[in-house]
Amino acid sequence: MKDTNKKAVLLLADGTMFFGTSTGLDGTAYGEICFNTGMTGYQEIFTDPSYFGQLMVMATAHIGNYGVHAEEIESEHIQIAGLITKNFSEVASRSGKSDSLYGYFEKENKVAIKDIDTRALVRHIRDSGAMNAIISTEIHDVEALKARLADCPSMEGLALAPTVSTTEAYEVGPEDSDVRVAALDLGIKKNIIRCITERGARVKIFPWNTSAEEMMAWNPNGLFYSNGPGDPAASPEIVAEVSKGIASGLPVFGICLGHQMIALASGLQTYKMHNGHRGINHPVKNLATGNGEITSQNHGFVVKMEDVEAADKVELTHIHLNDQTVAGIKRTDANCFSVQYHPEASPGPHDSRYLFDQFIENIKNH
Repeated sequence: MKDTNKKAVLLLADGTMFFGTSTGLDGTAYGEICFNTGMTGYQEIFTDPSYFGQLMVMATAHIGNYGVHAEEIESEHIQIAGLITKNFSEVASRSGKSDSLYGYFEKENKVAIKDIDTRALVRHIRDSGAMNAIISTEIHDVEALKARLADCPSMEGLALAPTVSTTEAYEVGPEDSDVRVAALDLGIKKNIIRCITERGARVKIFPWNTSAEEMMAWNPNGLFYSNGPGDPAASPEIVAEVSKGIASGLPVFGICLGHQMIALASGLQTYKMHNGHRGINHPVKNLATGNGEITSQNHGFVVKMEDVEAADKVELTHIHLNDQTVAGIKRTDANCFSVQYHPEASPGPHDSRYLFDQFIENIKNH
């Protein structure tokens, strides 16, 4: 029988400690700590490959209320390293659920702790910045925890796309479609693929280390570069292949890490943010239309605004209204655009779904 009164410890790299209790999902886990402000969509968040290896703090107090559903996954596994909550609900009150959150985490052998003052924790991370942390229900000695935490690599300089990408290419969507999209999987979410195939496209998803020549050999008429985890600047070999893709003249679209790879391939630089954007209510302005979009975001790195402003072949298309960071760009010398946020928006609003329509229209007009 699980012991939910067992002490749980959270130690941050700056020495700050928080104490809570076990959910029964016991063990030790470490990674970069981050928080998400979304009040719904926790299953999509936990299975998003862009969160690979991170400790997740949910800013909303109650997690697990509606259980999990087999159709609400963004990948085949839970990608976060561990979960930190205020209240962890073992009761799932939604009809049609596949499992409780506890059962889901138990099957995936993931650690989750509860009764942490997440409000104080989120404020601390917000003010002090992103850092590594460790959670444990089995180690309570501070020095032992510090020794374990020392093994955790910094997210800066870490290439993680190889860890989450498919190992073999596969195809989805209507076989007889005239729209053929070659997608490079850097940690692609299932709903991104769904948003492209729903528009009638045939998509072939390629492993992260596929050359541009191999992708082009499939005879696509559009190229897509996906989201994913890690530091974009740590993968120059991917940037080199993205450069070739842009130079092919085919319509190109990139999301999140794919957007950053397009930026690097265009001579721009990226940097690690003090705190990333992670939530489902981030305001973005489309500079072409003047429209505001409420967007879903998940990134800890961003493209340098001064590089965009100084570039002669890159145009700023979208801007984040909270901190004036780069939210979207396009190449003026190529059929290529990208956004930092997630237009597939699951979890999140659908304000930005038009970007998939724009990509398909670019392909059809090419």
